[in-house]
Amino acid sequence: MWRIWLIFDPRRSLVAILSFAFIMVMLNHFIQLSTPRYGSWLNSEPWPPKAATK
Repeated sequence: MWRIWLIFDPRRSLVAILSFAFIMVMLNHFIQLSTPRYGSWLNSEPWPPKAATK
């Protein structure tokens, strides 16, 4: 397993893996927010403030 780091530079590999993971996470979030089930709160009216309880 250690020989793979002789072929690939560890720093560049780590940056590439983390960049890919970040892009995938952001893509997933935007896809979820574009669906009516999870993104509907973006277009709805704001809720009225709750009354203060004593």
